[in-house]
Amino acid sequence: MLQQVINYIEEHIKDQIDSEKLAAMAGYSPYHFYRVFQKHTGYTLMDYVVKRRLQYALHELVNGKKVIEIAMDYGFDTHAGFTKAFKKCFGSPPSLYKIHCPKSLPQKLDLISIHQKNTGGIVMQPMIVNRESFTVAGKTFEVNMGNVSYTRDAPAIWDQEGLADGSIERLLYQSLAPKKHGEYCINLSSTAAEDTFTYLFAVEFDADTSLPGGLTTLQLPAATYAVFRTPSVEVEKFASAIKGTWKYILEDWFPQSSYEVDDTAYDFEYYDEHCHHWDFEKVYMEIHIPIKDRC
Repeated sequence: MLQQVINYIEEHIKDQIDSEKLAAMAGYSPYHFYRVFQKHTGYTLMDYVVKRRLQYALHELVNGKKVIEIAMDYGFDTHAGFTKAFKKCFGSPPSLYKIHCPKSLPQKLDLISIHQKNTGGIVMQPMIVNRESFTVAGKTFEVNMGNVSYTRDAPAIWDQEGLADGSIERLLYQSLAPKKHGEYCINLSSTAAEDTFTYLFAVEFDADTSLPGGLTTLQLPAATYAVFRTPSVEVEKFASAIKGTWKYILEDWFPQSSYEVDDTAYDFEYYDEHCHHWDFEKVYMEIHIPIKDRC
């Protein structure tokens, strides 16, 4: 029944949404409907509606429609109100974010698939980012797991010695002093080994910094990335949300998009301060996948 509600919202994305009508559609009282909706989507009802409207608005913005026209179409009273909501949702104003928008329409949502993948909520449209070549440095681990060629084949490898307790993280920041906080988790295997692969836990590396023994550098080539944020979840659900988001990206988002994975570059996981559960009630991280236009 919730899927019917989701479908109704998609079909009436520019219309006034009557929450009591949606509750009746799902067979719940308004109070219980709001609770069930948030549990299964990760958003309150109206927060979800606003975010979906903004995703569709973004698509129209990229295709040349004026901001004020889009704001009126999607129920925002003013240009300023639309811009404020957009920045709160995507972290950037419309004028900047439209440069990084996917070409395709927002994907249709399948609640059963999302629930099975344990993402912890709805995965939003990615930001498309062009990055110049950059270098990272860190510690490598040999992980016992077969059929792994990319980071996406083995997400969230945190149970290795030094990762779970934070000792390697502390070593990297003390010895390399990167200008930007954030850790990169990358698989370095070029082919699928039978029973092991090499995993790099790294930070950005300045060539002027001396490299301590036992650490490895990696230069990532210039590439275009689709950057996904995992849904915000409690820390005990974080690992499953990461793995579920990877599955959603590969099984749901890519097939419906106009892109394919660019295997000439590296995909990686990126963790900044927003994954610090001691600072935030709910945490998230980013998944960066190199892409190219589908042939």
